[in-house]
Amino acid sequence: MQQYGNISGVSDVAAFEIAPTYIDVKFHNSSRIYRYSYTSAGESHVETMKQLAAQGYGLNAYINRMVRYRYEK
Repeated sequence: MQQYGNISGVSDVAAFEIAPTYIDVKFHNSSRIYRYSYTSAGESHVETMKQLAAQGYGLNAYINRMVRYRYEK
């Protein structure tokens, strides 16, 4: 996994890993890896999350607003 840039300094996102059809996200307060896939969250949301992860800014807020519980279970 790649460490999240956390430009704002307040994100709960610790790390992420990008794959063609999903993004895995690890939060500071959990040992669990959350997988947001095209199937669970939708292609457009996953692609946006990939961009935010690469930028190091806005991923946590986006997850909370748009896809909070739409990870694979």
